[in-house]
Amino acid sequence: MTEPIIINPENLKSKRGGGWWIFVIIILVVIGAAWWFKSGGLWLGQTRTTADNYKAVFLTNDQVYFGKVSGLNKTYVTLSDIFYLQVAQPLQPSQPANNVNLIKLGSELHGPQDLMTINRGQILFIEDLKPDSQVVQAITRFKEQQSQGQ
Repeated sequence: MTEPIIINPENLKSKRGGGWWIFVIIILVVIGAAWWFKSGGLWLGQTRTTADNYKAVFLTNDQVYFGKVSGLNKTYVTLSDIFYLQVAQPLQPSQPANNVNLIKLGSELHGPQDLMTINRGQILFIEDLKPDSQVVQAITRFKEQQSQGQ
């Protein structure tokens, strides 16, 4: 087994006394790499997202949006191709509300575009959705119906 290399500033000194600068360069490289990872939105344990798979974005206000993450940094998450769940209210108050509909963002009264920029402070967590999940299957059916209707 190989012994670990220990960097000691005293060992870096040359006969002229100028070897300490190597130690300083190593420290600067480590600091620079840490700054780059943090400013780029990459933290330990975080992976880069791809726009190919759908995500579930859970917000602090109990809303959940389904879509494709097209931008991710330390401040904001950009979501596109967005859907959300809407629980249909029963006609009679005594009936349970068990009818859940998947709604495409954009058909609301205020007419939003299909792009949402979310403050990361409002996000509890983001999950990758499996291609065979009920939500992704419903999105696929919706898109097939849209393409047949055009």
